[in-house]
Amino acid sequence: MRLKDVCMVTVQNKFCPSAVSRCRCPAHSNNFHEGGEARGWTARKTDYAFEMASSNIRYGAGVSREVGMDLQNLRAQNVCLMTDQNLSHLSPVKAVLESLVRNSVQFKVYDNVRVEPTDSSFKDAILFAKSHSFDVFLAVGGGSVIDTCKAANLYACHPDADFLDFVNAPIGKGRPVTEALKPLIAVPTTAGTGSETTGVAIFDYEPLKAKTGIASRAIKPTLGIVDPEHTLSMPERVAANSGFDVLCHALESYTALPYDQRAPCPSNPINRPAYQGSNPISDVWSRHALHMVAKYLKRAVQDPEDLEARSNMHLASVFAGIGFGNAGVHLCHGMSYPIAGNVKTHSARGYNVDHPLVPHGLSVVLTSPAVFTFTAQMCPERHLEAAEILGADVRQVKRQDAGAVLADTLRHILFDLQVEDGLGAVGYNREDIPALVRGTLPQERVTKLSPREHTEEDLSRLFDASMKLY
Repeated sequence: MRLKDVCMVTVQNKFCPSAVSRCRCPAHSNNFHEGGEARGWTARKTDYAFEMASSNIRYGAGVSREVGMDLQNLRAQNVCLMTDQNLSHLSPVKAVLESLVRNSVQFKVYDNVRVEPTDSSFKDAILFAKSHSFDVFLAVGGGSVIDTCKAANLYACHPDADFLDFVNAPIGKGRPVTEALKPLIAVPTTAGTGSETTGVAIFDYEPLKAKTGIASRAIKPTLGIVDPEHTLSMPERVAANSGFDVLCHALESYTALPYDQRAPCPSNPINRPAYQGSNPISDVWSRHALHMVAKYLKRAVQDPEDLEARSNMHLASVFAGIGFGNAGVHLCHGMSYPIAGNVKTHSARGYNVDHPLVPHGLSVVLTSPAVFTFTAQMCPERHLEAAEILGADVRQVKRQDAGAVLADTLRHILFDLQVEDGLGAVGYNREDIPALVRGTLPQERVTKLSPREHTEEDLSRLFDASMKLY
């Protein structure tokens, strides 16, 4: 049987048995067989495909001691090791340094990474990277360190690029990465960002007092070395806020706009964004991460010596990272960026920093009850399933109450873990709402993945509803 007689293309699990000349499935409606013009692609409004990308991951207690051998295997001649000043004196960095020395690896250390990095701190790390001929990059730390190292690698390999060339639009130009980057090995020391799995680097853009970032599969680490022993060094509040990031990664990616409803459809696969919308593969990772958060988050926060709980939250961070790294996040993260960027005087508990700070995970989770109340009407079944995974009894709950039930479930978790009582408790008031909304508007890379469309007035109401949680 010839191809033109039967189209045997599966699209979204549907068999298309029509002749090629009459087939309207995405594989043949492009009319490639009629003169090579990709007319079908350009006419399509929404995407029809998704792709999965993730770093290689190695997991195991004590596995960071292997990194020196990894660098030997890469034939590394000059390694850039990035960390922050707090971590530089702690056991995770010491274990990595011992491995490098033991395996005779040549390296230079940059330990000036800023917790919650800015464009200025990124540029300082980039300058360091450009000043040496590094052939491999190694990040030891939380998301701030790994993201900074990604940026340093990117711009060192594009020495003539302007800083805003690769920054997400509309703040930057959002250009695709065209040059090959150096290998990057990430050793995460917190259980939250999932940055060891993703092609995303987030920073505070100081001129706008809002976070933005760089998103490209090209910048994802070559290898993530996930050593649960490192999580024992996390202070209690760091464990909590990192865990909230995992929680919201899983919830937002699972409830994000489906990939085949995201617009525009890319005219070239290089333009397909890293954050594509919820999809069947990301759903598996996000849902499983949510189960792990439900089982282990409270234990990991309340008992810093609970290695089982902290190890599993470390693994949950990886799972959620693979999920959101391909599906994306939406309103909680989009709204969190101005919350962190406009911080006034709030001094975060458990963080040894010399500047005001609303930690990323905290800035994300404070709006979560309001956000999921707002988005639930678009996919109530997913919101109910999430609430049930997190411990709610949903057997008698109506679909129209899905958002309220998930919001109440989240409030109970936050209350039990002694989270600040809303935005008001971290220094904001209702006069700040216009600035918070303005800081959210440029975050279209994530906010457009909300399953429910929203206006500036909607954002104002969500910030207002998040001023107090309990």
